[in-house]
Amino acid sequence: MTCNQHSHRLAATRGEHGAVHASLELARSRWLLTALLPGSEKMSTYTLTGGDGAALLELLERLRGRAEQSLGEPAKIIVIQEAGLDGFWVHRLLERHGVESHVVDAASIPAPRRGRRAKTDKIDGQTLLRTLLAWLRGEPRVCSMVRPPSPQEEDCRRLIRQRAVLIKERNSEVSRIDGLLAAQGIAGYKPLRRDRRARLAELVTGLGEPLPVHLAAEIGRALERLELVLRQIREVENERQQLLDSANLANNPSLPDGTIPSIGPNPSPSDQAALLMRLKGVGIEGATTLAYECFFHPFANRRQVGAFAGLAATPWRSGQIIHEQGISKAGNPRLRTIMIELAWCWRRYQPNSALTQWWRQRLAATKGKHAKAIAVVALARKLLVALWRYVTQGVVPAGASFKAA
Repeated sequence: MTCNQHSHRLAATRGEHGAVHASLELARSRWLLTALLPGSEKMSTYTLTGGDGAALLELLERLRGRAEQSLGEPAKIIVIQEAGLDGFWVHRLLERHGVESHVVDAASIPAPRRGRRAKTDKIDGQTLLRTLLAWLRGEPRVCSMVRPPSPQEEDCRRLIRQRAVLIKERNSEVSRIDGLLAAQGIAGYKPLRRDRRARLAELVTGLGEPLPVHLAAEIGRALERLELVLRQIREVENERQQLLDSANLANNPSLPDGTIPSIGPNPSPSDQAALLMRLKGVGIEGATTLAYECFFHPFANRRQVGAFAGLAATPWRSGQIIHEQGISKAGNPRLRTIMIELAWCWRRYQPNSALTQWWRQRLAATKGKHAKAIAVVALARKLLVALWRYVTQGVVPAGASFKAA
């Protein structure tokens, strides 16, 4: 037997005697609820139809009634679930009906290191429930809980992400048209130009012949899809601009160097984005991504900020073995991508800042073919922390300059 099987008989319920603890395994077809009643040592499992929130609430109320009958006093319900495909609507449903709900990062839950380990929904549910009990007992670093965004924060963040999806679709259509024309020996056609249709009618193949009828029709339909995507991109960008125009800083365009206007103790993401855009090298895309993807979270320290973006180091040190594995890449991929782009822009538009000077010294001391790429990733992490302090504490990055009013 392993040491976990020799645990104390009351260790599982030592934290909350008057509570029903439960875990949720959510899937499309069915939900699996694993529950532990107060004073009990046995975990019970219940199967529900996937998406049936009413049945879930009814089951939890039955479990609460059994617990109150056993205790002779009111009992509360504590539920844990993994952040996944279902988003946060189940969490909000539970909290709306008086259930204490927690959402955990699934990657932060310790797992067995055996080469072949058993995995079922029942085992996962029990593991999730034991993780909740350990976290409630205050065991350090047992897991990482997720802060669910509010419906308003999630809706505004959707606007930022939708533009990225549309840009990807735009590039896909452009590549498709280029490929169709390349097969006919045609190069240099620009589908994003406004005269795209007039130039299409003038195209001839590499043999000097006009485009085949069906090929011209196929490219015409591709241009229709492309024009639709371009129109939707403009609509999304206009909505994004309206969010920034509604910020409290929109009516205060002047900002002397080193002076931060007051935006209140709890600034909105729009206010944070408007504040970021005051800095040279930070545009609307980077400012809105940072504000709506990162800075609305209440971080406790700079290490949490770096880890959220996946820019934290992952060392491998055991005995005489010392090896750096690079950044973790475990955080928000959109945030990590935009921070690498901002790091390149920062070194160009903020040449006198302390961060740029540090990057130059780091680059001079680093050797290798990928030295510049490695140094800019380190710059991205430091820049993210500096911008977080800028929007939350009013600390201007050392040596940074602002845009003209």
